[in-house]
Amino acid sequence: MPSSVTYPRYSAVSSNLRSDRVALLSDALETDDEADDSSAESEADSFPGSSRSSVVIPQSIRKHVKTDETECPTEDTPLLLPVPVRGTRKPREPSRSTGKRSVYWEELRTLTKYTLPVFGTQLFEYSLVIASVISIGHLSTTALAASTLGSMTESVTALSIFIGFTSALDTVLPSAWTSSHPELVGLWAQRMVVVLAVVLVPIIGVYFNSEAILLMLKQDPEVAHLAATYLKWSTIGLPAYAFNGVARRYFQSQGLFSVPTYIILVIAPINALLNYVLVWGPKPFGLGFIGAPIASSISFNLISLASIAYGVFFVPRKAWHPLSFRCFTNLGVLVRLGFAGVGQVASEWWSWELVSLASSMLGPVALAAQSIVSVSSSTTYQAPYSLGVATTVRVGNLLGKGNAKRAGVAANLSIYMSLGISMVWSTMFLVFRHSWAYLFNDDPEVVALVASLLPLLALFQVVDGLGGVTSGILRARGMQSTGAVLNFSAYYILGIPFGMWLTFRKGMGLAGLWIGLTVAMVYCAIVGVWLCVRTNWEKEVEKVQLRVAADQKANAGDVEAQS
Repeated sequence: MPSSVTYPRYSAVSSNLRSDRVALLSDALETDDEADDSSAESEADSFPGSSRSSVVIPQSIRKHVKTDETECPTEDTPLLLPVPVRGTRKPREPSRSTGKRSVYWEELRTLTKYTLPVFGTQLFEYSLVIASVISIGHLSTTALAASTLGSMTESVTALSIFIGFTSALDTVLPSAWTSSHPELVGLWAQRMVVVLAVVLVPIIGVYFNSEAILLMLKQDPEVAHLAATYLKWSTIGLPAYAFNGVARRYFQSQGLFSVPTYIILVIAPINALLNYVLVWGPKPFGLGFIGAPIASSISFNLISLASIAYGVFFVPRKAWHPLSFRCFTNLGVLVRLGFAGVGQVASEWWSWELVSLASSMLGPVALAAQSIVSVSSSTTYQAPYSLGVATTVRVGNLLGKGNAKRAGVAANLSIYMSLGISMVWSTMFLVFRHSWAYLFNDDPEVVALVASLLPLLALFQVVDGLGGVTSGILRARGMQSTGAVLNFSAYYILGIPFGMWLTFRKGMGLAGLWIGLTVAMVYCAIVGVWLCVRTNWEKEVEKVQLRVAADQKANAGDVEAQS
């Protein structure tokens, strides 16, 4: 908020001068296109020389009035003050720079407030994966390699597809909540559950035939058998995982960002305890390798039950729609948006899994090291990713309000924040490079290989963080297709082919794959930042207004058609 400016009052001013000044101020009000609404309402002063009423001078037109706060009227003060001439250069106003800093600090606080609950949710949810990796990793290197291959297959065939389809709710739920029919939020959520139930059927079929598929891909027989076992037990938690994505968006569309955080905060320690008991516990509780996927599946189901309970007992029913056959109608909208979302998510997720598959061809040690480095990178990525989610929400809200300048400030500030966050992670990896791998595995070969990769990972953190935030800005602008093209070109045309060439042609091993990934992310970061800084935010406001109007019209048509 810009600081207020006090204008000196003069008691002896002619009526002609007052008329000229009022005319000048009225003209300035009509031509000024840079008005600060909040300042215009809160910061004003009386026009000098008025004995009955005062003319309010808003912040937006003070630049047209020449003033001097330090000057006090005396007997020698001229009665006729010089009228400002349009086009003359005005002196620098300290209050302007103070106001700009105030805007940046306010956006910094807002982005931080939005980021923290999202980061908590992402981090604690990812802790479910980390707990499985740590518990299995200390069984044997082969077990760690098998769990990595199993989780990789799970990500390609299930998780990325679920996330892609549920991203369709990001389009329909927020507009439904702000429309005159908020119960459409519940109806669209029910429809997505129906779509995901259909999607689940072929995925489960793949899981129960995964061993044959992995053997066809030339995987080690023992690793393939254990990975297939991992996938079969994971099917217990797949429906719950899919439902949790729907529940999270159901809450977030109503502004309840902290609800998923509270739920996962309770379940995460339970998951850690389950992993310890089911993997390492005494008989009959200790199940060894299969204990990890069972623990994760139980945790996903507990999250689903907690989400249902919270929604029933603690959330107002305004957004809920009674269960009916209407949940089987209008599914084509979600299928169309869902496939587009899968394309966007898969372009990045599948590239990482392709790298893991390539690392498995280098042997169990390389695959185990890849698992540790990948999990470490994914864990630290949750911070800039959460900032990207917060930026999407903040920039989208500001564009919806028509505040183009603030949207640009929030977008640019998030880029600087991502750099700061990433530098912290990079420093941590460099400092603990020789001991970091012991958190996951005790094999000296694995520890040494991870230590050699961490300096490269430190560089990767910086560009990866920038990519996460710029992706959020692009989502706020409705440019998901641009993000998908950018990811596809970065990974499949540039990074992965280059990394494969270094690994298998030049004999650089796992380091070659990570060099390729780093090159891809450098490209993504540079292009993403360039797309963001050249944004015309006034045009983005117009685009958002048109899009919101179209969404509201579509929702109204859906209600009318179904009534």
